[in-house]
Amino acid sequence: MAEIRIRNTEERIQGEEAVRAFLENQEVLYEHWNPAKLEEGLQQKFVLSDEEKQQILATYDDEIQDLAARRGYKTWDIIALSDATPNLDELLKKFENVHTHTEDEVRAITAGRGIFIIKGTDDVGYFDVELEAGDVISVPEYKPHFFTLMDNRQIVAVRLFIETEGWIAHPFADEKFAGTKA
Repeated sequence: MAEIRIRNTEERIQGEEAVRAFLENQEVLYEHWNPAKLEEGLQQKFVLSDEEKQQILATYDDEIQDLAARRGYKTWDIIALSDATPNLDELLKKFENVHTHTEDEVRAITAGRGIFIIKGTDDVGYFDVELEAGDVISVPEYKPHFFTLMDNRQIVAVRLFIETEGWIAHPFADEKFAGTKA
């Protein structure tokens, strides 16, 4: 279940309803899919064949179709990251710059853990959303954020897109964020 850490105060928000309410106030969509729906052999597997990726998409097809219909997503895929991913550190460096997009950035976590660092309202500032299997988040267009892995450096997630070529990151310079660590 997702957990939030507000960076300015170190306050932690836990529990599905409290997390959902906080994120809704920050204009971030949060939902939860049943992680046990996924075949047990894929629940902790982070290097996937194309067939296994298709199996994950097929398992969550009802949830994906529902979310796509409500939010206008036209395409989706699976991203799998772990220490076995070639050039993982370089890839993470690219992810770990605060940026915005011209469409939502969506992750439905099916295995592992990840974290979104998001710029909230002025009274909140930056906050972390720690995600695990079953958590679904959509960071709205133009909201400054970045995504990275937790200490275990393993994640599998469904990504949904409106634009078929995917997201284009637009750097967001913010001196309030300089030097802040995840």
